[in-house]
Amino acid sequence: MTGWVIDSSLALAWALPDERSARADGFWSEITGDVGLFVPALWWYEVVNAMVVARRRERLDEAASAEALELLARLPLTVDPAEPRSVARSIEGVACSHQLSAYDAAYLELALRLGAGLASLDSRLCDASRAAGLTIW
Repeated sequence: MTGWVIDSSLALAWALPDERSARADGFWSEITGDVGLFVPALWWYEVVNAMVVARRRERLDEAASAEALELLARLPLTVDPAEPRSVARSIEGVACSHQLSAYDAAYLELALRLGAGLASLDSRLCDASRAAGLTIW
């Protein structure tokens, strides 16, 4: 295994105070600097959208949102360098095969392509990833 693909649910459970999770905390506390952490390009959009929604729902103020985004920006993540159009058909195939949204399929497709495990709190994505033979955190 080459490392872990991190989905936004795991990162947000670590960054948002009201979504704390022992499972997410355990992942982040056990990861060492020599383990590759990967995300698809859409990860940042999902994270920022979660912050926007949290602010709208008054779960976070502007300062807390900025702090959470800064915390996430310090993570040693590698964003998938593949041109989105070059993996679009593969993502579509994974989505259709596993009955996932294209967004969730992007994580699974990346993990499959890299030979990485998947770190997620999303039960549907975890189930699909297990069915595809991936290691799940």
